Amino acid sequence: MRRVLFLCNGNSARSQMAEAFLRHVGGEYFEAFSAGAHPDFQVHPQALETLRRNHVPVDGLAAKSVSTFTGQAFEFVISLCDREKEQPSVMPGADMIYWTFADPALPAEAKAQARAFEDVFRGLERRIRLLIVVNTRRSASALHTSPSQAFSPA
Repeated sequence: MRRVLFLCNGNSARSQMAEAFLRHVGGEYFEAFSAGAHPDFQVHPQALETLRRNHVPVDGLAAKSVSTFTGQAFEFVISLCDREKEQPSVMPGADMIYWTFADPALPAEAKAQARAFEDVFRGLERRIRLLIVVNTRRSASALHTSPSQAFSPA
């Protein structure tokens, strides 16, 4: 089973949604984790709401420091922060991947923030489905679906 660590500075939104979604759709092939350089005290409520609205389980999600994973091996470490705002963390031996997503918690207005979270979720969904396909025998059959279904919303 391949181990993936999603990183973001606060580990409260983007990385939490990525961890939950990969566990949900790729748990047969991947172990998913998330962490932050400066983790917040809790997972952002809008991240949890977005996951629930998309039928993704949120059990066990909690903000964690990247130091929690020191010495552990990962095949992929995927950074989700804006590159210019990123607090880089390196995990020796892992392939480092950068998927830059704007912080969905930044919009102050509730509807704009909900839209931002949904947009980030959709972007993560597409990239995670592709990660699964590319890393599981390089075919959409690994998802038990056709290639067109592999990239359609869940």
